[in-house]
Amino acid sequence: MEVVIAPAEELAVHAADAIETLLRRDPATVLGLATGSSPLKVYDELARRHREEGLSFEQARGFMLDEYVGLPAEHPQRYRNVIETEIASRVEWPADQVLGPDGLAEDLPAACAAYEQAIKDAGGVDLQILGIGTDGHIAFNEPGSSLASRTRIKTLTHQTRVDNARFFDDDVEQVPTHCLTQGLGTIMEARHLVLLATGRGKAEAVHQLVEGPISAMWPGTVMQMHPHATVLVDDAAASRLQLGDYYRQTFASKPGWQGL
Repeated sequence: MEVVIAPAEELAVHAADAIETLLRRDPATVLGLATGSSPLKVYDELARRHREEGLSFEQARGFMLDEYVGLPAEHPQRYRNVIETEIASRVEWPADQVLGPDGLAEDLPAACAAYEQAIKDAGGVDLQILGIGTDGHIAFNEPGSSLASRTRIKTLTHQTRVDNARFFDDDVEQVPTHCLTQGLGTIMEARHLVLLATGRGKAEAVHQLVEGPISAMWPGTVMQMHPHATVLVDDAAASRLQLGDYYRQTFASKPGWQGL
């Protein structure tokens, strides 16, 4: 696992660089897309590169991490709509090449199985963008999730609903109680994991993620077993890391050509 500690704006550039490298090498790259606050600056940077430098998403494919269950198709916080607003429409990404689990399906287990198959049929995810919750969840794999789990329906914890209430007029009662989410086993099959976290509120989760024992109680810790995982954090999110100075030293001495 590589840990990069830098200002939030630099973190977004690092993540966008990794994505651009893939797209320039293979225009049909498969990207895993996250919602929430963590990836927004990355999406801003990718949109700028599309607009000013011609970075193309025309042949790329995208798979979302998760989706709320039961939100109406037109709801602004339905994650398919969020991804459309924050990245897809800004880079002229063909709508039929960006997929998410169907939170409105009548048969939710079948929808989850179909989504797993769609990822497999695409050849798997080349780079997966991730955030992390204050309780250590990645995607919507809440504490206690199986480290081998696949796409499935999950019940959201009260803490996650409180954290997400900011997107629902600060009213936790508006936040859905269930979601469909890629499982930890699904996420771990992506060839490169890039997780972003900023702010002191994420410090304990980042500490557990990087330096804690691998445990279902902190689901993100499964990333310690991934052969190519990058954790991008600002100083506040890195404040609990015991080896923070070493991570800074390691990245500062890394050859420029090596990238993430």
